[in-house]
Amino acid sequence: MSQSVEISNSQKLSFEDFKNEVLNDYKIARLSRECSLLGRREVLTGKAKFGIFGDGKEVPQLAMAKAFKNGDFRSGYYRDQTFMMAIGELTAQQFFAGLYAHTDIAQEPMSAGRQMGGHFATHSLDENGNWKNLTAQKNSSSDISPTAGQMPRLLGLAQASKIYRNVEELKDATNFSNKGNEVAWGTIGNASTSEGLFFETINAAGVLQVPMVMSVWDDEYGISVHARHQTTKESISEILKGFQREKGTNGYEIFVVNGWDYVQLIDTYNKAAEIAREQHVPVLIHVKELTQPQGHSTSGSHERYKSKERLEWEKEFDCIAQMRQWILEFELTDEQGDVLRFVENEEELTALDKSIKKEVSTAKRNAWNSFINEIKSEVITATTLLDKVAAKSSNGTFITKYKNDLSAISEPIRKDILSACRKVLRLIRDENFAEKIELQNFIKESIKTAYDKYSSHLLNDTDNSVVNSEEVKPTYDSEKNIVDARVIMRDNFEAILEKHPEVLVFGEDAGYIGDVNQGLEGLQEKFGELRVSDTGIREATILGQGIGMAMRGLRPIAEIQYLDYLLYALQIMSDDLATLRYRTYGKQKAPLIIRTRGHRLEGIWHAGSPMGGIINNVRGIHVLVPRNMTKAAGFYNTLLEGDDPALVVECLNGYRLKEELPNNLGEFKTPIGEVEVIKEGTDITILSYGSTLRLVEEAARDLQQVGINVEIVDAQSLLPFDKNHDTVKSLAKTNRLLVVDEDVPGGASAYLLQEVLENQNGYVHLDSKPQTLSAKAHRPAYGTDGDYFSKPSAEDIFEKVYEIMHEANPTEFKSLY
Repeated sequence: MSQSVEISNSQKLSFEDFKNEVLNDYKIARLSRECSLLGRREVLTGKAKFGIFGDGKEVPQLAMAKAFKNGDFRSGYYRDQTFMMAIGELTAQQFFAGLYAHTDIAQEPMSAGRQMGGHFATHSLDENGNWKNLTAQKNSSSDISPTAGQMPRLLGLAQASKIYRNVEELKDATNFSNKGNEVAWGTIGNASTSEGLFFETINAAGVLQVPMVMSVWDDEYGISVHARHQTTKESISEILKGFQREKGTNGYEIFVVNGWDYVQLIDTYNKAAEIAREQHVPVLIHVKELTQPQGHSTSGSHERYKSKERLEWEKEFDCIAQMRQWILEFELTDEQGDVLRFVENEEELTALDKSIKKEVSTAKRNAWNSFINEIKSEVITATTLLDKVAAKSSNGTFITKYKNDLSAISEPIRKDILSACRKVLRLIRDENFAEKIELQNFIKESIKTAYDKYSSHLLNDTDNSVVNSEEVKPTYDSEKNIVDARVIMRDNFEAILEKHPEVLVFGEDAGYIGDVNQGLEGLQEKFGELRVSDTGIREATILGQGIGMAMRGLRPIAEIQYLDYLLYALQIMSDDLATLRYRTYGKQKAPLIIRTRGHRLEGIWHAGSPMGGIINNVRGIHVLVPRNMTKAAGFYNTLLEGDDPALVVECLNGYRLKEELPNNLGEFKTPIGEVEVIKEGTDITILSYGSTLRLVEEAARDLQQVGINVEIVDAQSLLPFDKNHDTVKSLAKTNRLLVVDEDVPGGASAYLLQEVLENQNGYVHLDSKPQTLSAKAHRPAYGTDGDYFSKPSAEDIFEKVYEIMHEANPTEFKSLY
């Protein structure tokens, strides 16, 4: 006997199917909870370093998973383990492999041990680094720990659906979208909604009207701090009521639902999915009355800050306890008068609970054995080798002690192995026998192997990396066509947009007026508001739009109006974009191009020169600093042939300067990671970049008049810098080095000095002390005089070079002062 029961997506199920679905959901919830409980014990016993788990959030995540379809994307929160299990992308054994930081991507598919447990991801790329069919799988963008840091990326993941639905040229991009029907699902803890990134993203999504469903898991606390200290009115849905859409306005649909109510949660999530998917309207779901049974993390106990009454309430309203009670009490009378139940008695659920405990315990044991046996095998190899070395060495007794100590470690890590072997190598440094060479090779091979496990995939390190792209020089008509340099940018962007339908350009003032410097003039009118668009003043989510869209196969160019304002988005660049390929072991990518302008600007907030801070925070992103617009345009052309993220810093004071217009727009390419010698000389090498090069060239002309012949090297690319080591070739000729930079002392100039002297061994060619000439330690004062006295001037460069030459030859170059 069966009766149709309505559940999830308005589909009709037989009671037997309904029962099986409910019990399977309960099993997933219990499985996830047992993983959390056992995971905490593994941390406290020392097998794992730290744990942060999803207990208390299980039931709403089951509901979310039911509404989540192939092609959808999650941008979430490190407590979403139940959701990942429910969509079939996380097993209990993989959960523990993440806790142990197993470096095998097959065992720990989220990050190959590079992120702590609770940080989830699916694989967007195949074994060769090529895109998979994202519409044929359920997708999760890779999590990050910084609270609310997942929000900006969520905006871009949702916006991609809007682009794919409405840009005709992309109708064939079926591996990335099914007519824009995908929803981007965000999750966040209620306390983290206090972060500015949350509010910035919520506002931007409401403006853009993108298919985003945002879930707030509300358990009333942020670590130990109650919601009354976090949120006005203690309720995020209350204070966001002004975002509720009304007739004739944009905005949100807002739902509030209790996190322990299984039936209402399913109904709410299906309604939310339908609105977002069909209408492209964002939805906020405030899931309240949740619990956190083990507290915030393994670092402390929630009994320290929760009242006795609260703890009692949490036991009663634990979402799994409530679901269990609902299952036990559920009865339905069919047309024949028979009573239908999910279970006949509580013993059935108790037996299921016990079987799940056993299943999780087995998964934990298997994950641990897989992790530790791999290392123990390496220990055996090392100790066998150390025995052989000890037998040949006069220090055999000491070597045997190292070997025995290593063998005695019951739960070794790779550090133990390498530490012992490298200490033994010291003991045999003056001895020569074949086993010593074997030990040396073992150490070298272990370090090489460790690179793949712990350091690879910062960028695309395959043969098709954009860094390997060959230069294509600009070509010109026989009759010179001299234009304002901004025309080169505009016409090259036009060629790019024609050539690459997946390219979009957006930013403050980028659309209607064609950016503040007219580098996009007229392009919105030609290509439409979706491909060349204005944004609000919100740098972090401009970056987020770019990251999310790039993760879904588009090629966004996100414009930050001025370099100094990049600091608003630096956290997103550093923690999310720069680490994405690395933290997923090469299984996700976001080839976003960030366009900005800087150099030689005037004033504290428009100095255009905080390069040292940027390059040391964004390793994993190319940082390119072209000296003119032709070089800049060439960088964009090059980058679109590859798949790494990049920052291009155009010279703000170069748009109105004159340059010759190339006739191969969209085709010529500036090489990445190569310097250019723009003036040859014999006496001293000056290394610089950007607008400062024009001052260097002016100083070089003046120095020529007093008998000093300067060689000028344009860095062009800071990350990576000078892959061919051409700078050191210049030093071999001139034997002197000056790095000129408008950044603060110790900024990019210190980085360049290390690159040339240490990495290129430039010190061996020097006859004079290498020096830097940078700006003052403060931000530049306003006005032309502020610039002159705050940053290096042509006179400063002249005198610094002259001083170096005076020290070398005081007779010929008499002191100026």
